[in-house]
Amino acid sequence: MSPHLTRLRLLCLLFATTLLAACAGNGGVRDNTQAPPLVAPAPVAIEQEDPQAATAIGDAVVMAPVAGSQADAPHGPPADADAVVANGPTEAELDFAALYGGSVYDPVADASLPSPVQMPVSYDPWEKWNRKVHRFNNAVDRTIAKPLAQAYQATVPRPVRLGVTNFFNNLGQPLTALNALLQGKPKYAGQALGRFLLNSTLGIGGIFDPASDAGIARRSEDFGQTLGVWGWKTSRYVELPLFGPRTLRDTFGLVGDAPLSPIRHVEDDGARYFLQGLRLVDVRTQLFAVDAMRDGATDDYALVRDAWLQRRNYQIHGDRRHADDDSDLPDYLLQDEAHPTVPADVMPMIPLSPTP
Repeated sequence: MSPHLTRLRLLCLLFATTLLAACAGNGGVRDNTQAPPLVAPAPVAIEQEDPQAATAIGDAVVMAPVAGSQADAPHGPPADADAVVANGPTEAELDFAALYGGSVYDPVADASLPSPVQMPVSYDPWEKWNRKVHRFNNAVDRTIAKPLAQAYQATVPRPVRLGVTNFFNNLGQPLTALNALLQGKPKYAGQALGRFLLNSTLGIGGIFDPASDAGIARRSEDFGQTLGVWGWKTSRYVELPLFGPRTLRDTFGLVGDAPLSPIRHVEDDGARYFLQGLRLVDVRTQLFAVDAMRDGATDDYALVRDAWLQRRNYQIHGDRRHADDDSDLPDYLLQDEAHPTVPADVMPMIPLSPTP
């Protein structure tokens, strides 16, 4: 081997040994590129009272941004989020829809709900005049009619008062039978005629009421109802002095009923006036049941008007709709004791029968 080649090999070996020793002394080759610091993901809309509050995630500590700051603006809720939540569904509704499927229930758009109840509108174009008459009638009632009725109730025993009511109710059955025939209701006409015959005989002139014990219902039909059945369906409300609530149709009905009243055929003036006055007191006594309701009303006139018109409309049309089956109807719609009105036979007219 050549001496020059031997010296070259020795130099290369010495250089390699020196390089390895230098690397071992420095602990290996280092990368001078710095790694980025560990950053935790930003929390979602965490409100903090203290802006320096921190949230620890693992070994790193990251400052929690204040809700509404610039840091969370791209990821936070819109500015009108409160308005959206206020008008939108609740959390419970959203959870129910997510668990069971379907859209969130909206009661406003539910087509299966029934339509809202519409209260009947009273046809009262003469309201200004009617209110004046109503005040007059109330004044007469407070000063004359009600005190007389209270004295009558306090002094006359209840069985006697019941007999008086039965007597006057029985006197009106022939008129009911006639109007029921005119209205095309022969069943009601037969019942009214049967009640009159039974109570006039077994009931001693109508003082007792064996017809009700026999199951014969009592109804009241007048010529005003007959006009309604014949086609005069809508009529304006009018309140008459001393006679109270009526319609224009029922005012003409009073004129038609008065000549057929048995009391008006009583020839003795004293006896006729006594019977008419007694009947008025009896009617006012029956109205004691509704006095408490009227005392608490904010508008007594509107209460009396609306209640009377609804009752009258049922008398004309309701019993025809339920003529075949009226067992489910309440008693106050089938009987007139709770809604008495001043009858036509107390009208101050000249008696039909001439006095000899």
